[in-house]
Amino acid sequence: MAEMLEVSGITKRFGGLVAVNNVSFSVREKEILSVIGPNGAGKSTLFKLISSFLRPTTGEVRLKGERISGLAPHIAARKGVVRTFQETTIFKNMSVRDNVIIAHHLRSKASLFGFFLGTGTAKEDEAAFGQSADEILALLGLSSLAHEIARNLPHGHLRALGIAIGLATNPSILLLDEPFAGMNHDETMRMVEMVRRLRERGLTILLVEHDMPAVMKISDRLVVLNFGQKIAEGTPAEIQANEKVIEAYLGSEDEAIGL
Repeated sequence: MAEMLEVSGITKRFGGLVAVNNVSFSVREKEILSVIGPNGAGKSTLFKLISSFLRPTTGEVRLKGERISGLAPHIAARKGVVRTFQETTIFKNMSVRDNVIIAHHLRSKASLFGFFLGTGTAKEDEAAFGQSADEILALLGLSSLAHEIARNLPHGHLRALGIAIGLATNPSILLLDEPFAGMNHDETMRMVEMVRRLRERGLTILLVEHDMPAVMKISDRLVVLNFGQKIAEGTPAEIQANEKVIEAYLGSEDEAIGL
């Protein structure tokens, strides 16, 4: 299977602190790969490097063979690397559907001035964005909430809306930042099935998560970080049996990984 994303020797220093140290791995097309590790392992910094919210000190990130590290975040997103956030970044006083429609504007053909004037291209965009938003909400089971004001949604549905907003940008790879955080068991299982459906439709997914039972259930492969370095990579079964991973988690205050 072809490689969608390649991370090669990426390092990030903040003065004398090395947050990510010479990390390399690849994400295959249509794969779910999870990045895990104890608190302070460098996961969030790595995610920011991949999505171009931070520039690497050394190393590079490539999407389908094209270097994207160092690009502005919105340019990287236009090229197909799109991330969600731990804090749900939505317009809480707008409807669910309108939130998803707005996210489509990253790939609009019309200019902002064109939308203001109501040009033909802008009207075509608006019609296409509305249809696409309805399809995304149906895929994620949110159709019945399309006209609900976002601030009224429970936590699990807010997380799903965050993913819907990401899908609206037509990503090549979707980066999910702790998609199961704060969820109860039933909400987590619904989210697991939702992410699986996205992969079945051909989407490549990279996620960072602390919920180890969910991670082990959903991932094709995992990359494990500790103190900014990659200490292991493999299938869920391989990671659960890896002595370096066991030692890293036993030496932290994080939950055990089902060992």
